[in-house]
Amino acid sequence: MAECLTIAGGCHCGAVRFSIKVSAHVEILDCNCSICSKTGFQHLIVAHKDFKLKSGFDDLTHYRFGTQTAEHLFCRKCGVKSYYQPRSHPDSWSVNLRCLDDVSELNINLRSFDGKNWNRARTELG
Repeated sequence: MAECLTIAGGCHCGAVRFSIKVSAHVEILDCNCSICSKTGFQHLIVAHKDFKLKSGFDDLTHYRFGTQTAEHLFCRKCGVKSYYQPRSHPDSWSVNLRCLDDVSELNINLRSFDGKNWNRARTELG
């Protein structure tokens, strides 16, 4: 990984806290599927090994829909989904860019992802 940054983040109430290691140059997926468009989730894909949950494991609750593959994790206190296990990247977490404390050092490339047509879009994503 080129220039590597450690960035903290979490839910609104602060019960769920984590840190991630990412390159200074990141691609953010802006998905239009039913859940992402309603919650404003912007996906930063982070390998499991580069994600550390600092607090809040017992404060998480989950939700599955559709294929039941993705595990959407929410803080049971404030309701915010700051990260989750996506079906598209089983070895990574999808972290909500909007739940990071400070993204000022990131060089962000925002890419649209057509989650309404997930199978086709996933193939195009590679």
